[in-house]
Amino acid sequence: MKFSALLAGLLLVCSLHAAHAQEKVLRYAFKVAETGFDPAQVTDLYSRAVLAGILDAPLEYDFGTRPFKLRPATLAEMPEISADFKTITMRVKPGIYFNDDPAFDGKKRELTAADYVYSVKRHYDPRWKSGNLYLLENVKILGLSELRDELAKARKPFDYDREVEGLKTLDRYTFQIKLGVPDPRFVYQFSDVYLGAVAREVVELYGDKIMEHPVGTNAWRLGEWRRSSRIVLEKNPNYRETRYAEIPPPDASDKLKAEVAALQGRKLPMVDRVVIDIIEEAQPRWLSFLRAEADVIEEVPADFAGIAMPNGKLAPNLARQGVQMVRYPRPDVSVSYFNMEDPVVGGYTPERIALRRAINLAVDLDKEIRLVRRGQAIPSQGPIPPVAFGHSPSFKTEMSEFDLAKAKALLDLYGYVDRDRDGWRDQPNGQPLELEYATTPDAQNRQLSEQWQKNMEALGVRMRFKIGKWPEHLKASTAGKLQMWGLGWLGTTPDGDTFLAMGSSSAKGKANKPRFDLPAYEAIYEKQKHLPDGPERLQLMLEAERLLVAYAPYKFHVHRVWTDMAQPWLRGYSRNIFVRDFWKYVDIDIAAMPKAK
Repeated sequence: MKFSALLAGLLLVCSLHAAHAQEKVLRYAFKVAETGFDPAQVTDLYSRAVLAGILDAPLEYDFGTRPFKLRPATLAEMPEISADFKTITMRVKPGIYFNDDPAFDGKKRELTAADYVYSVKRHYDPRWKSGNLYLLENVKILGLSELRDELAKARKPFDYDREVEGLKTLDRYTFQIKLGVPDPRFVYQFSDVYLGAVAREVVELYGDKIMEHPVGTNAWRLGEWRRSSRIVLEKNPNYRETRYAEIPPPDASDKLKAEVAALQGRKLPMVDRVVIDIIEEAQPRWLSFLRAEADVIEEVPADFAGIAMPNGKLAPNLARQGVQMVRYPRPDVSVSYFNMEDPVVGGYTPERIALRRAINLAVDLDKEIRLVRRGQAIPSQGPIPPVAFGHSPSFKTEMSEFDLAKAKALLDLYGYVDRDRDGWRDQPNGQPLELEYATTPDAQNRQLSEQWQKNMEALGVRMRFKIGKWPEHLKASTAGKLQMWGLGWLGTTPDGDTFLAMGSSSAKGKANKPRFDLPAYEAIYEKQKHLPDGPERLQLMLEAERLLVAYAPYKFHVHRVWTDMAQPWLRGYSRNIFVRDFWKYVDIDIAAMPKAK
């Protein structure tokens, strides 16, 4: 009997080991730690990426389709939008269920329209301090801001049961949003996880600990969380029947096309778990990929770009191993701005405009891209990146031009000359000309500062640097206290409006850090904002870009390009920059993985 029991035990252990060995685990790393998992509270990229795998927004993007295209996620069909772009009606598909949770008392909990109404209202509840509230207040959802203000003044908690005209359920599965202003593109917001559905019972059960207890209807559930160290996602057993039906992106390799074809009809998700480690330093993150401890590395660190992809091509040693390289443009722009209220670089007079244009012309973008960004960027012509509506490939400006002679001639013409013979240019009024550029002490910004220093020395302009922490600069920038600062602006939808907002007078201190204020620009910006996409809107957007280039409140440097790398056993790997949770669209070929030694 003892021998039989021992044999049975050994067989059980072996079978468990075999099952575990066949488990498909997707491993990769974040370079920045998460903050938590509540859509009403988080704003950081990495927390939202995890949430996107757990919660369902009503809409999502076709993974491989270009141009980028929305499709229903939990809706029965695409939203119905009124002709005046003020009313949006959505119908939730019946039969979608949340992951099991004690909040549901052991019962299956179906997703309904009321869950989306509740999830939108949470952003108006002061308790949660939503960082995304402004996106909803911009369109003036009828009655919601008024309800928030009324209850705040009375010092009462937010009343989720009070119905407002602008947000209500029409039946169990249908809800409607009414806006105070027309917005043809507001529907894009319903593809973002900050409007993902949460159940009221879950929020009320966990209260202030809701950041630790995300419960949703998407493909994953939170299996393990070691704060700032490791996040483990497991399959949601209640996830609806969803089959792989994606198409390869237009630039797909033959290998990727074949993999996409082979995955057709597979039930999603195809891997069993996702393990995300937090590795902040670039070198250990890169080494973990080389040692096959990670299946994919997002954004190969710039310090290793020359080794991993010399001249923009996959290194031969990595190619021989079967490593896959995926390059894709980011929906962003890297800029330096001039404070338009500053007494030295600001203003709208011809000599101040000439000063800013001359400084911009003296920036050697080729060296910046080659030496600092290691080829992982393309020159900007204006704020709108190539992946967003409003960008025109034929739109060329002096923003990408490096012409030191032209820059010097502009300064000479408007009186910025060396009056006291000390080797440095002075202002037309005889006062010293000195620029102060805010920066941070990290490696890349040190290199960018060195480039600025060399460029300005060649122009004969003094420049000193104000080194500080990013949050300190952000606070000073918002208050209009910095003369110049370099930073990036990232879009969350494939539309150029968010980039044109960088010049809107209504966004001073927010998107508009230089505090640019030009009535002609504002009129164009507001007009395009309310137009549907088409030639008329595109022409207005290009005209707005021309004004930003002409008045030069910014130096538009580059649009960044990211390069990911994936191990040869990862199948179907590509990226849609507006889909955060790529995990459910990939598979792992266990047989192709290296054998454990």
